[in-house]
Amino acid sequence: MVHGGGRSASLLSSKLGIETRMVDGRRITDEETLKVVTMVYGGLVNKNIVARLQSIGVNAIGLTGTDCDVIRAVKRPVADIDYGYVGDVISVNAPFLANLLEQGVVPVLAPLTHDGAGNILNTNADSIAAETANSLSAFFKVTLVFCFEKPGVLLRPDDDNSVIPYISYYDFPRLVEDGTISGGMIPKIQNAFKALNAGVSSVLITSASSLDTLDGTTIAL
Repeated sequence: MVHGGGRSASLLSSKLGIETRMVDGRRITDEETLKVVTMVYGGLVNKNIVARLQSIGVNAIGLTGTDCDVIRAVKRPVADIDYGYVGDVISVNAPFLANLLEQGVVPVLAPLTHDGAGNILNTNADSIAAETANSLSAFFKVTLVFCFEKPGVLLRPDDDNSVIPYISYYDFPRLVEDGTISGGMIPKIQNAFKALNAGVSSVLITSASSLDTLDGTTIAL
């Protein structure tokens, strides 16, 4: 399981008088913001999720990418935008995660990585989920599930009953061009295609409440 926590981080930043800056849904992470996301993602959000899983009989362990070298990243180079302490995943310690899963332990990963030189990096949760699924596909048949507040990718944003059941690689450009898919959903689906190309068996976009039935939008090549 990989989680985010952006809303909680923004709320704490506001209380601390730290400006939240976003570009295309991506958080600009300066030194003060990095302290906030480390506290929120690696502490508050992560440990609350683990506690809730334990309460329903799911044995879980909370991790950041720094723990046991689970996820290593490289600081995103400055191009048009300087994202600050933001990382792009370069490796996942899949054997370690596979061993946990084989022991019946669910890893709960916070969206924090490290660069191997002592620096923590804020890293997109969808990217971590996709890269982790890619790596684990060498050990298991993997279904990657992206959960958000809607029941799937919607044909009409204000109609939760307009879920698009299936989006192929060939459908995607048309849906972006006509505005059906926009904003943060674009990189989410791009990560889905990347995962499928890397060996993940299937990708589903849905809400957490639909996990039992696995209804939603299936992404396919």
